[in-house]
Amino acid sequence: MAIGRGAAKRKQREEAANGDARPPKQARKQAKTLGRKKGGAAAAAAEKPVTAPSNIGPRQGAFSTALAGPAPANGAAVGGPALAGTQGAGAFKNKEKVLVLSTRGVTFRYRHLMEDVLSLLPHSKKESKLDTKSDRRVINEVADLKNCTSVLFFEVRKKQDLYLWLAKSPDGPSVKFHVANVHTMAEVKLSGNHLKGSRPVLSFDASFDLQPHTQLLKEMMTQVFTTPKRHHKAKPFFDHVISFTLADDRVWVRNYQLVVPPDKKRVDPENASLVEVGPRFCLNPIKIFNGSFGGATLYNNPNYTSPNAVRAALKRKAASKYTGKVVQRDRRSEHKAQNPIPRKPMEGLFKGDDSGDEDA
Repeated sequence: MAIGRGAAKRKQREEAANGDARPPKQARKQAKTLGRKKGGAAAAAAEKPVTAPSNIGPRQGAFSTALAGPAPANGAAVGGPALAGTQGAGAFKNKEKVLVLSTRGVTFRYRHLMEDVLSLLPHSKKESKLDTKSDRRVINEVADLKNCTSVLFFEVRKKQDLYLWLAKSPDGPSVKFHVANVHTMAEVKLSGNHLKGSRPVLSFDASFDLQPHTQLLKEMMTQVFTTPKRHHKAKPFFDHVISFTLADDRVWVRNYQLVVPPDKKRVDPENASLVEVGPRFCLNPIKIFNGSFGGATLYNNPNYTSPNAVRAALKRKAASKYTGKVVQRDRRSEHKAQNPIPRKPMEGLFKGDDSGDEDA
């Protein structure tokens, strides 16, 4: 056994002399000796900065735009062509989320309209009905709890009037619409049927760019109705178009399906057609506020007439019609009293009335 241990030690010394390997104990002693010497190899290695190899990039999913620093001046991606797709994917991420809720007392038609709007927004979150109708700033707290940046609030008054609040939470601005000409998908039997959750193409009328308040409406509707790219609930297809048309100072909303002929092997935009899907409704802007659900008034529609005023005018018109009938009846009675009909000489002749003969 002693001979075997001696042979093993001689073999280790020979390998150490050749530089192939060193025993761990000798390696520790040599490293300690080099560390004590000034200007040695260990001191030089400690002073030399450590650089990562240029051919090793960051792991997938570990790239952060906040830590990436400013972009290169020539527009090239950091890390060469291999990282161009990684930086392009992480350069901008749309985290738009829309909170959709309504007040208590909503009718079935308006509830179905809200469900249809929810089906068009895969990046939306639904909340239970709001109890209060006076303090709308509570909605900002609900949106903060749900991590939502926009709010669609369906407010129903007197179980017949529908108002839609479109607001950016929590700083604003916000718009109050009066919703009219409502046709839900259950009411209108349309032949269109696009894929649920697909990303829409937003089509705006050229009239939106003429006035400042319509430009603001266009920007807010774009942020709310645009489905974020690579959203986990969205389908990577564009098969329907949401149209916003400005006419008569109102926004007319329509939803169309993009239909391509099945016999065409290659998709051509000239062969495609639009088929209406629904829902359809009209938005009449009332006021635009600086804050979320309040604040300074940026725009006030001078041509807006509230539904209460319209109903009151109709009642006054009906009341004036009845009042005219009563006045006409009184005039007729007064005219008959002032102009009595003269008695006929032959009246009462065959009834045994002899008063006429006695007078004669």
